[in-house]
Amino acid sequence: MFEADRSASPDRETIARSDDHRALRTWLRLLTCTQMIERRVRSRLRQRFGTTLPRFDLMAQLDRFPDGLKMNELSRLLMVTGGNVTAIVDQLAKEGLVERLPEPADRRAARVRLTRAGSRAFAEMAREHERWIVELFAGLTRREHETLYALLARLKQHMLARRSPEEETR
Repeated sequence: MFEADRSASPDRETIARSDDHRALRTWLRLLTCTQMIERRVRSRLRQRFGTTLPRFDLMAQLDRFPDGLKMNELSRLLMVTGGNVTAIVDQLAKEGLVERLPEPADRRAARVRLTRAGSRAFAEMAREHERWIVELFAGLTRREHETLYALLARLKQHMLARRSPEEETR
């Protein structure tokens, strides 16, 4: 049941051996599935919209906050460096998809928000993105979706309950 399909293209799961612990094999399968989905989404974003997953992710965060976010807030939410965020914001601003606004409480900072054009562009991308994800998960029944979702929730809760002090500060 947990044996990797070695005839498929190489992926993280193929490094698992049948005598490896079930938890390791499960983790590698989960990682492999995640990477496969991400590769498809990246490819489709590039082909359909001429954009990247980091740009999509940044726009998704801004879509959730119509009043915009400060750059350090974007960095924290996206879990990337300020330099990465600045480069993406610069590109999107040049294309008229985001705008920088002064931050009244901190003259050194600026808020970034989607423009009307950015909101429209993101809405179209988000609809397609959702359709792609639904399509990629179509091999599971409704019950299997619910079971997988519940099992992953249990795993997440287990991990949250066992966070180390270093993880608490991140």
